[in-house]
Amino acid sequence: MKTRRIMVGGIAIGGGAPISVQSMLCAPPGDVAANIAQAKALKDAGCDILRVAVPTRESVALIPAIKEAAGLPLVADIHFDYRLAIMAVEAGADKIRINPGNIGGDDHVGQVADACGKRGIPIRAGVNSGSLDKDILKAHGGPTPRALAESGLRQARLLERFGFKDIAVSLKSSDVANTVAAYRIIAREADYPLHIGVTEAGTERMGLIKSAIGIGALLLDGIGDTLRVSLTADPVREALAGRDILRTLGLAQGPNFVSCPTCGRCKIDLFSLAERVEERLGGLKENITVAVMGCAVNGPGEAAHADIGVAGGDGEGLLFAKGKIIGKAPYDSIPDELERMARDVIKDKS
Repeated sequence: MKTRRIMVGGIAIGGGAPISVQSMLCAPPGDVAANIAQAKALKDAGCDILRVAVPTRESVALIPAIKEAAGLPLVADIHFDYRLAIMAVEAGADKIRINPGNIGGDDHVGQVADACGKRGIPIRAGVNSGSLDKDILKAHGGPTPRALAESGLRQARLLERFGFKDIAVSLKSSDVANTVAAYRIIAREADYPLHIGVTEAGTERMGLIKSAIGIGALLLDGIGDTLRVSLTADPVREALAGRDILRTLGLAQGPNFVSCPTCGRCKIDLFSLAERVEERLGGLKENITVAVMGCAVNGPGEAAHADIGVAGGDGEGLLFAKGKIIGKAPYDSIPDELERMARDVIKDKS
């Protein structure tokens, strides 16, 4: 879906720009060092845009400190107090996230829009199922997809009434089906760049499942300009998951790992081997398919499409490239051999 383009620092969102991955810092606001460490770890994990909660005047000081240390665009997350949003703008935030419905009235929204407009800073109108306007909830009988979309449109159009145009919208629910349906509605009715995700998705296990389904469904529809995988876990896991979703759909570069679930024919510890290979090669930035298969049945034949791979034997692995067997390696040496093979393939492709 073609949307408007906004700029968050040096990162373009919308208008056909690459889909960016976001995550949110969760260290205590008073611990600057912990926030900086987390920000650097997120950058290393491939996060494009950071977000930090700004609940007090004192926490505004996080903004310049994090930006200087991590060198990534930073979004200030504001609730209830419009003055904090204005202070965050003055402190150098690259984007402001507000829920216009809880910021204290139209006049306060206008003051935030004015401050952002003067500095060319975009605003995300973030709506979720727990913060819809009461009249919309009553009209729709609850936080339905149409209620979410209508609330998001109302908040964005309120900003536009103040002459503000650099708007992104998010419509999040913990219900995956409602989230997907709400984004599909607003994508048909407006051209705001969309920040997608499933809110309050849960622990890492269930959160990954819900996020992959919800975010993946939208991306396959061509909906979504930036995303966050929300997990009750280390935010680094969010950034890695976001990158993996994009890579799986061919929307970002990086390795694609293929591995079989094993059966009684497998004579090596494939579970550990697959994890070791993924850890060793996961940081590659180039597109390459790597297969880690349990035996000859699922090896060079079924994984013939892979650029490189290994099929398990008895304490060793059969190495292959594009279905062609090229040698063997002892079990403990397989990750080293696959890394060498991967770099050779990447070099040949360049």
